[in-house]
Amino acid sequence: MKTAGPSFLLGVFLALVWMPSAEAQTLSSFTATYSGGSGTICGTTYSIRGREPAASGRYPVFVYTVGTTEQYDHSSALAAVEEMAARGYVAATVEYDNGSFGSCSTLNSRSRCIYDAGRSSSAISRLCSRAKADCSKGVVVSGFSQGSIMAILAKNHDSRVRAAYGLGAGVQYSIYNLSSCVADGNRALPSDRLRIVNGEQDAFVGPTASGVRSQSTEMTGLSCPLAMSCFRSNNSGWYIIDDSQVADGTADHCYMRNSGCIGLTLDSTWRSGTAPWSLRTNLNWLTQFTTP
Repeated sequence: MKTAGPSFLLGVFLALVWMPSAEAQTLSSFTATYSGGSGTICGTTYSIRGREPAASGRYPVFVYTVGTTEQYDHSSALAAVEEMAARGYVAATVEYDNGSFGSCSTLNSRSRCIYDAGRSSSAISRLCSRAKADCSKGVVVSGFSQGSIMAILAKNHDSRVRAAYGLGAGVQYSIYNLSSCVADGNRALPSDRLRIVNGEQDAFVGPTASGVRSQSTEMTGLSCPLAMSCFRSNNSGWYIIDDSQVADGTADHCYMRNSGCIGLTLDSTWRSGTAPWSLRTNLNWLTQFTTP
């Protein structure tokens, strides 16, 4: 089953299923390191920054990865971590080798260094070994741009990954064609566990709504011609943001910020709104796939 259209009511429903604020429960902060990189050795030390409930108990895990050249503790990453910790997750943003982009081989290698469940020094192993983490309850992931590819490839390396939310996610970035590793059917993550949100003027996966729609269809396997959204019955699928929906009037690659990718402040609707493309709506979607 799939639905097309602006889907405003869908966004409201998902956001109201449970819309906690960071004050919903007391949270604790933590930092850690892991061994990552772009090759087979994963021998470089990278940082992890996270939040988790202060209350006793064991929780599912959420991992966020930023885009190319972004600091791993960018405000958008910290917002996602804060929101998911408030929902009852051991949540973290993970630094990785994101100084450049790359081919499927390079990006899959970087994702493996983050998510290799069989290596004790990987980021996911370090997070799952935390006292409050219980990865048998599930791992859900998210990321922006290159970080969205890290998330979409995560299940290739850890079967506990149950769903992914991608921002600025596509199969073609400039000269890099990633269809062979991220298109529908070409990765471990099933498409009914993937939800991607892109701006209509995304210069990397667009730069028009038609271009974004084509890439979204190839990645998710869902086709809704001429529509700005396309969802399955469990709300996996894709959404294209119209220029009029963002505060700065340009739904570009960095639609979650004001003033494009150089912007330092977050779009208020993305950060705290109830639209289908808002952060809370999409994080709420992820929570259905884990055990409390």
